[in-house]
Amino acid sequence: MSEEIKKIVLAYSGGLDTSVILKWLKETYECPVVAYAADLGQAEEIDGITEKALNTGADDVIIDDLKEEFVRDFVWPALRANAVYESTYLLGTSLARPLIARGQVEVARRVGADAVSHGATGKGNDQVRFELAYMALDPGLKIIAPWRTWDFRGREDLMDYARSKGIPVPVTKKKPYSSDRNLLHISFEGGILEDTWAEPPEDMFVLSVSPEKAPDRPTYVEIEFKEGNPVSVNGETMSPANLLAHLNDLGGRNGVGRVDMVENRYVGMKSRGVYETPGGTILRVAHIAMESITVDREVMHIRDGLIPRYSDIIYNGYWFSPEREMLQALIDETQKNVKGVVRIKLYKGNCIVVGRMSRSSLYDADFATFEEDEVYRQKDAEGFIRLNGLRLKIAKLLEREA
Repeated sequence: MSEEIKKIVLAYSGGLDTSVILKWLKETYECPVVAYAADLGQAEEIDGITEKALNTGADDVIIDDLKEEFVRDFVWPALRANAVYESTYLLGTSLARPLIARGQVEVARRVGADAVSHGATGKGNDQVRFELAYMALDPGLKIIAPWRTWDFRGREDLMDYARSKGIPVPVTKKKPYSSDRNLLHISFEGGILEDTWAEPPEDMFVLSVSPEKAPDRPTYVEIEFKEGNPVSVNGETMSPANLLAHLNDLGGRNGVGRVDMVENRYVGMKSRGVYETPGGTILRVAHIAMESITVDREVMHIRDGLIPRYSDIIYNGYWFSPEREMLQALIDETQKNVKGVVRIKLYKGNCIVVGRMSRSSLYDADFATFEEDEVYRQKDAEGFIRLNGLRLKIAKLLEREA
């Protein structure tokens, strides 16, 4: 290669793409390659990853357990913002990439690497997320994006190359969709899912049962919040990662959290994604319910107007940006009184709020009641309506005169 590289840290998952990339980097750059894996809750996917990377040619393998950090420092801030991309996607992959990239950069500094690499394609969002994070955290690192430079045209070529090099891969030509998993979600895209009319096969799903196979009796769950963060489930205090994992189990068993959408990628094309986000779905519904009785109306409306922009920032890869930090500070200011308990009913794919209570509640039954009360004068509403309708009345009168 024209550019001399001394050592590379590769974001390694053990899947088809990064397994091929690991071997390709060794052959192409003829330098040490460190396989870096961040454990964000991939479950059994992380098993055997060290042996596989070493057998594929890695000079060293580093695995970081970042599950608690992922949920506490990335998922919870997005939850406090009720972040959702295009009204549907709860940003599971988008939130994971900046943390993986930060881990890579830290390892690169520790082992003296001068380059980092990733397995994102030249068509997707992840290339942007990884590389913007690298640039924000250590602009001196060289970035290698194999999908933008090698001669492979698609995953069929990668599978052929992997077989020729003796690399075992968990993908077959019969079922060639790709997936990405962490504690917040699992995503599926590509292959058979590229037909937007075709229903995803039931055997594809990992975290949830279908609503048809969910229990015939509802599951009730109570979630406690403090300053916008969930802290306990059914009275049991849990760490962030354990709490999310527990709700993934409850939600998955009740068929909650499946999403099938066609989204707009940052690079300009539409893409179909299928997601399972059981715990995240429950928490967003519960958090919105908690805010409904603890956040001032105007504060809530201003914040709600910023949710699409905040979500776009994360989706597009700008986690380590001044605009995300600015919005996060504003959002977190709104969360100081978001504390209390929300009761949720889970039933056959539905996540239904059935109760909420808080010592910081702004809801006052004495004012809201439709029964007789002594705190609200209904006649006051007449002047309120007259003044608010005055501009409409004047406009119509002038229109008639004209």
